[in-house]
Amino acid sequence: MDAFQIVKIVKRLHIAIAAYLFFYLLVLPACAQPLKTSSYGVQYIDSEKKYKKTVTQTADKRMIELKEKIPAVVYDLRYATPQNFVTQPLYSPGTNTTFLRLPAANALLLVQQELKQKGFGLKIFDVYRPYSVTIKFWELIKDERYVANPSKGSGHNRGLAIDLTIIDLKTGVELDMGTGFDNFTDTAHHSFTQLSPTVLQNRKLLKEVMLKHGFNLLETEWWHYYWPNDKNYEVLDIDFKKLKKLSN
Repeated sequence: MDAFQIVKIVKRLHIAIAAYLFFYLLVLPACAQPLKTSSYGVQYIDSEKKYKKTVTQTADKRMIELKEKIPAVVYDLRYATPQNFVTQPLYSPGTNTTFLRLPAANALLLVQQELKQKGFGLKIFDVYRPYSVTIKFWELIKDERYVANPSKGSGHNRGLAIDLTIIDLKTGVELDMGTGFDNFTDTAHHSFTQLSPTVLQNRKLLKEVMLKHGFNLLETEWWHYYWPNDKNYEVLDIDFKKLKKLSN
């Protein structure tokens, strides 16, 4: 190998090293766009761009507006009204959309279809909850028995948890579950059995159909179910109007 060939090889190495450094020191960090971290130490997505990137990488992370997937589902979104345990709206008044990640939305459609065969349907109290709202809850209550600790983020923040009940399709009336939504007494627990046979049967119906289609239950709240593997999904803090545009 003569000196000319050696110089050519060295020049090529310099070019390769320069390209490597340009990509890893300039291009890659710009693409990574690290997530924001809250004062509680939780990373979260608050921009449309970052959300779109996660969906592009993993289609199952898409947030689905429930009525687009399940047109017959009934909404009673309590946190957009004062009719909740903090007696004040936590979402913008008039909010009439809610969202669930794609696999969970597909499973909930199967739940609705099975209940329909028995003359029943679903009423939704809450699904997706922006992370900033969880912080508001915590600062009002600061009791993990009743609200999620923002240092962990919640299934609702990840678009995986759902609060719901069953209605009679003919009358639109909720089945008697023994307590209302957001009742923080032992009576709301799945293990509480000092209830009428009708109430126990109604809770059993909801529990069996939700578990059958892949949801897990929260022991202390008969209305709360969630999709498993929540650690695979990011915490979101994107408002409902923006998510509506993104889901379209």
